[in-house]
Amino acid sequence: MSHTRRDFMATAALAAQPPSGNAVVVDPAPLFEFSPHFYMQFMEPLGVADSSVEASWDYERDDWRKDLVETTKDLAPDVVRWGGIYSRYYKWREGLGPARKRPPMYNYAWSGWETHRVGTHEFVDFNRRVGAEPLYCVNFSGDGVERYRKDGRWGDAREAADWVSYANDPDHAERKRNGSPQPLNIKLWQLGNETSYGSEVFKRDESIHQTIEFARAMRARDKSIQLIGWGDYGRGNEARELWAGELLKQAGEHIDYVAIHMMGMSPRRKETWLRGNRYQKDPAAAWEELLEMSGIVEQRVSDLERVLAAQRARQRIAITEGHLSLVPHNANPILIEWLSAAYHARSLNIYHRHGAQVRIATGADFAGNRWTVNAVMLQTPRGISFLTPVGAIMRLYKRHNGKQGVAVRSAPADLDIAASRTGNRVFLHVLNKSYSRPVEAALAVQGMKIAGGRVFEIAPDDPRTAAGLDQPAVFAPLEKALTPGPVVSWRFPATSVSAVELDLT
Repeated sequence: MSHTRRDFMATAALAAQPPSGNAVVVDPAPLFEFSPHFYMQFMEPLGVADSSVEASWDYERDDWRKDLVETTKDLAPDVVRWGGIYSRYYKWREGLGPARKRPPMYNYAWSGWETHRVGTHEFVDFNRRVGAEPLYCVNFSGDGVERYRKDGRWGDAREAADWVSYANDPDHAERKRNGSPQPLNIKLWQLGNETSYGSEVFKRDESIHQTIEFARAMRARDKSIQLIGWGDYGRGNEARELWAGELLKQAGEHIDYVAIHMMGMSPRRKETWLRGNRYQKDPAAAWEELLEMSGIVEQRVSDLERVLAAQRARQRIAITEGHLSLVPHNANPILIEWLSAAYHARSLNIYHRHGAQVRIATGADFAGNRWTVNAVMLQTPRGISFLTPVGAIMRLYKRHNGKQGVAVRSAPADLDIAASRTGNRVFLHVLNKSYSRPVEAALAVQGMKIAGGRVFEIAPDDPRTAAGLDQPAVFAPLEKALTPGPVVSWRFPATSVSAVELDLT
């Protein structure tokens, strides 16, 4: 086996810092029940900007691409959301009936035309195949954008309520005629998408008034649905205060979640390493800057938690979109390289540690063939789907996660850890934040003995390793056994992301 300079530096650093003083100590007392909707993916038709939904459909077989279905099953999302900015001008009825008779639709935000080949039935079918729950973002009166109203693309509260009836009313005749005799049972719905962003959209109180109107109309058709209201920061003069506080005061009784998006996650440094290809000159500096940026996620989640606490709210947090915003927009190559794991893994751990309040979270857009912010990349023509770093980390964390959140009482400074538990098994999600040093740590669970376990590890030799058609499984985790003994320890490689399962007695 050849040895790189990075291997030599790592070994030397480990020898200089004996592992005996390092310990990961877990308190196994359950803190909260983990949300069954936590790991979400976000699908939006993106016109000519990224073929996305069109590229996901196999027109020769007239079905979803087999490779996408299989890759998404492996990814195992809890929820897949449909909507985004596209929802502002989406008319759900245009996606019903025989596919060849569905009208084409101009995609205002992303340019080009959409065929409507994927409508309500197809999207719900995809979710059922991959084991996820569908979440729809309704046309919320175009989020207030006037040009959509003038073009007849606004959807009012009645249109949204009719969608609920179509999906969930057991006796709905039109749905039955369209091939679904049983209800589709869509229970998660979002009211408004980024309604506080920009100058064209509703003002705060207008948006809250719409929220009440939509919620009343939709719940009148199905009381069991769960509704997500928009509560993020505004722009311009409204940028200093989350909408969530006033939303909860005026419309709290009508909603179950408050949504924000982790958008605009851009470098704060004037001389950033994360613009274009600059990161290639100093990958270690780029890694540190990505870790620094993930701190903004912690701040934003904490800000919203304080608003919920001040209102003594029963509602919880839904982060229904979010990804890094680097130049070039949606196409920075670092996002398909392992370097980006610094931000992705730490952000997901932050959501996990705040899991008592954060009940829905996403770290990327979903399937597409151009945008590097996608979790799943598609070969075109069809054939291969593969996971980017954020997708690989979401898969790893989802597949090795407990039902209850627990606390990590101590850990080495270079390890960022989130922990959970199911019965006599504890799960650790571990990011080694160090670019050059492995960390060897003793593992302990208070009041319990570790009888053994497993480590599922993603640790490319080179942090600049990139996913691609030539190596679609490059970020597949390696499973390794954890040997029980008087002291159970593990060596976490530099820049690695691991899921640890500890069997307890």
